[in-house]
Amino acid sequence: MARRTKPKQKKAAELPLVAIDAGSHSIRAIAAERIDCDTLRILGVESIDTEQYIEKGVVLQTTKIGYKIREILRLLANRINIDELPTAFVTLGGKTMMTTSVFSKRNQIRKKEITQQLLDEMQSECKTKIENKNPNIAVLGLIPKYFVLDGEVQEEPPTPDQKAIMIEAHYNVFAGMKDLEYKLQQSFDRAGTSIERAFVRPDALVSAFACEDVDVLKKGCAVIDLGAQTTTLTIFKGNQYLVNKVIPLGGYHITRNIEQNGFNFSGAEKLKKRFGIASPTLIKNDRAIRITSNQMGELVIKLSELAEVIEMKLEEMINPIMDIINQSSEEVSVVFITGGASMMQGMVEYIQSKTHVPVMYGSHAGLLDRNTPDELYSPEYASLVGALILGSDHRASHQDEEIKEPGFVERIKQETIDFFTQNQ
Repeated sequence: MARRTKPKQKKAAELPLVAIDAGSHSIRAIAAERIDCDTLRILGVESIDTEQYIEKGVVLQTTKIGYKIREILRLLANRINIDELPTAFVTLGGKTMMTTSVFSKRNQIRKKEITQQLLDEMQSECKTKIENKNPNIAVLGLIPKYFVLDGEVQEEPPTPDQKAIMIEAHYNVFAGMKDLEYKLQQSFDRAGTSIERAFVRPDALVSAFACEDVDVLKKGCAVIDLGAQTTTLTIFKGNQYLVNKVIPLGGYHITRNIEQNGFNFSGAEKLKKRFGIASPTLIKNDRAIRITSNQMGELVIKLSELAEVIEMKLEEMINPIMDIINQSSEEVSVVFITGGASMMQGMVEYIQSKTHVPVMYGSHAGLLDRNTPDELYSPEYASLVGALILGSDHRASHQDEEIKEPGFVERIKQETIDFFTQNQ
C-alpha cells in the first residue's frame, strides 16, 4: 500500500496580506500586496454587517461572528481570484483597553548575535509576566519602546549583524479584559481561520498616519478614533504611548439621541449621515428637513435643531478627551481625527474650537498606490491599512513562518501531547 505523504505546509509569506477589522456595525476585510518599502497595492475589499453581535470591541456571539469571518474571507478570496484565505491579521480595541510598560533582560554569557528567536522569546516572557500577575487581563499588544545592548540604547530592534552580551527589551503594553481577546480568538476558531498576528488599533492608526510626516511621532501626536460605540484617545511621542483613554460612547449613541425626536433608528442614522453637522454654530443657512417615518408619518426638523441634538452627545464624548489633550499640550504637536463617526460635517472645526493644538484628519494616503479607488482613502480604512503595514513588517522578520492552524486544532494537539506525556 502506498504511503501517504503529508502535504507541504504553506508559508504565510506566499499569501497576500489580509487584514480584518471587526466593528460594532460591520466587519471589513482587505487584501493587499506591498510593492515597495512604504506602498501598498490594494487587491480587494469586502464588508458585511455584524448585526450588533459585537459591542464596544467585545464579541457577544462567537458562532455568529465566526460565520461572518468565514463568509467575508470567502467573498474576498473570490474577489481576488484565490482558492482560500486561511489566515489574517486582525485589529483589537475596546472599552477595557489600557496601557503599561514592561521589560525583559537576557545575559548571553558571551558576545554573540541577537536572533529573532531570542527577541520573540523575550517578548513572550513579558506577555507571560503581565498575565500571570493579572489573571483577568490579556496582553493585546507588545510594542517596542527601545532596546539596550551592552549599555547602549537604541530605538530600533537589533539587526542580525549586531552582537551583545547583555540585552534589554522595553515594551509599551496594551492590555484588556481576557474576554476581548478570547472571544475574538473563538470566533476565528469557529471560522476555521487562524489569526496570523493581532495588532492593537491605536498602533495600527499611528503606523498609518506616520507615513505622512515621521517627525510628528517625535514631536508628539494625539489620535482621536471616533468609532460606532467607543471613542479612543491615544497620545504618542518619541516611540512611547503616553495616554490611552477609552470613552464608551460613539456614533451609535449620537444616532440614538436623534432617534428620541420621533425617528426610527434607520431613519435617524440616515439623517445623521446626510445632514448631520457637529455644532449649530457651524450652520450658515438653516433650513427645515422633511423625513417620512412609517411610525410617525412626515417629521420635520431644522438643521440647527439636529445639530443641537448631535452636539449634546458630542460634548459627552469629546470634552473628557480634550481635557486630557489640553493638559498634555506640550507633548502634542497635532491632533489627528479618524474613524467612521469622524466623517460628520464640521468635526475638525468642532474639535479645533476646543484646543489651540492643530486638528486635522489622519491620512494614510501616502501608503496607497496611485490606482487605489477613492473610497479607500476614507478614515474608515485607516486602521486596516495600518494593520497591513504592520503585518508586512511582521512577515519580513518571520519569513519562514508557516500558516498557523486554527486555535482549536492547536489546542487539541497540545491536549493530546499532554495526555500521552502524563500517562507515560
